[in-house]
Amino acid sequence: MPESTLPNAQSPLSVWLRYLKKLHTSVIALGLDRAAAVAYKGKLIKPASKVITVAGTNGKGSTCAIIEAILLQAGYSTGVYSSPHLIRYNERVRICGEELNDGRHTEAFAAIESLRGDISLSLFEFGTLAALWLFIDNNVDVVILEVGLGGRLDATNIVDHDVSVITSLAIDHVDWLGDNIEMIGFEKAGIFRANKPAVCGEPEPPASVAAHANDIGAQLYQVGYQFDYQKDGEVWHWQCSTFKFINLPIPHLPLPNAATALMVLNLSELNVTNECVVAGLSSVTLAGRMQFISKFPVVLLDVAHNPHSAAYLATQVAALKQKNSVKVHAIVAMLQDKNIAATLREMKAIVNVWYPASLSEPRAATASTLASHLSKGVMCYDSPTDAFYAAEAASNGMSDIIIVFGSFYTVGEITNFLSKRE
Repeated sequence: MPESTLPNAQSPLSVWLRYLKKLHTSVIALGLDRAAAVAYKGKLIKPASKVITVAGTNGKGSTCAIIEAILLQAGYSTGVYSSPHLIRYNERVRICGEELNDGRHTEAFAAIESLRGDISLSLFEFGTLAALWLFIDNNVDVVILEVGLGGRLDATNIVDHDVSVITSLAIDHVDWLGDNIEMIGFEKAGIFRANKPAVCGEPEPPASVAAHANDIGAQLYQVGYQFDYQKDGEVWHWQCSTFKFINLPIPHLPLPNAATALMVLNLSELNVTNECVVAGLSSVTLAGRMQFISKFPVVLLDVAHNPHSAAYLATQVAALKQKNSVKVHAIVAMLQDKNIAATLREMKAIVNVWYPASLSEPRAATASTLASHLSKGVMCYDSPTDAFYAAEAASNGMSDIIIVFGSFYTVGEITNFLSKRE
């Protein structure tokens, strides 16, 4: 793009995003040097007095949202950075629980553009730096960063953070993180910091997690050892060696992530009361994660896209199915680099009717590829929207369950379709 046509702070957000996508040679470019150089130049390394960084295969967004909800109840101003988004880029940054308008993002992009000089940045690196700039500009009390990919070499790892978190561990992104759980554990544990707390919510982590914590002198807090939780009917209890919560409300997000979030808050040295925890857990939601958007029929959106997350989704849907004795209709569209066979296998026991669909993304698997892992005679659809129309027409509107899963792209398309239809 010629110098005269470079976007500025007043340029539309869509213009900036097109520019940033062309700025770097590859979409994914792991490594800290580029982003760190710009961050140090712009004094972005410590964006708040308290910073929490959250890594993991699944559950990162939910854990961030739970921490955010409780801290907002406690009166703290918060900044959350997460990815990917479902519909709008603006979803990636929240200040005190709210998205920012386009103008604030373009202002931040212009600031980073002026800082970077001739340093080439990927879209994710640029967006991460812009988010840090926004947090500092808004003077938030606590920043919560969701790691994009892995941990050790992810752009979020340039930040000087106070508490590190691993939510869960499973094999995913094998092209970037390795094809065995020990390698993946090491990459995620790369966010740990010497002499600072590191929380692990994976019940059976690979040895590489504890080994890395020990090597660098991080203080590891492991679920089942330093903290634990129990579901007790319609409530749950949480405890560590110094504190406990009893009779907590069960949130709309996965309980293991809530338990991990409470340990993070316990170690953060922030002032959080029992009342704040109860209020936060009762109110927290996150788009695309166990998101119920209709009752007749029940429509459930979840971005589950690997075997680990699909297994959790299947458990939750099975409980709903058992209560209501209904049919489950599943719209699924996935990216081709995911473990399609194992992910669909986790869902087969609870799905009655399948609607495999193609996505317009270049990395997407075709509907016929998905169908090859299902029973013979399954009809294929050109898009999740087409599949959704078919599921609506075939379902019993008063009792059946329609679930949409497989990718952020899948859930994003249906979310966008439904919002426009309403």
